[in-house]
Amino acid sequence: MSDGEGLDAVPDCLFCKIVAGDIPAEIVSTTEYTVAFRDINPQAPTHVLVIPRLHAPDVASLALASPEAAAALLVETRRIAMGEGHDSYRLVFNTGADAGQTVFHAHGHVLAGRGLDWPPG
Repeated sequence: MSDGEGLDAVPDCLFCKIVAGDIPAEIVSTTEYTVAFRDINPQAPTHVLVIPRLHAPDVASLALASPEAAAALLVETRRIAMGEGHDSYRLVFNTGADAGQTVFHAHGHVLAGRGLDWPPG
């Protein structure tokens, strides 16, 4: 696994602390590239966050710095949804504060288990 430039753990990052095991989370899965855990404020019956082990502020930054980690994250989101019993799910990446991102470590929200109307928000 390549760490890529600027993808080292950030000491004050909540998700880096979860990856390191310093903050507890309800872990759903771990892979070479990802950690997945249940959201503490679920917006659907299934609401799992899938994060890269590498620190990147958002998914586009992750894809630029480590395409293999970004691809692995996407593959894992599908595996999580299917493992939770859902072949229909929503995958959300918020990028930037105005889009609702509150933790600036790339992460995908896997949402399923209820009707997900459009537009969201």
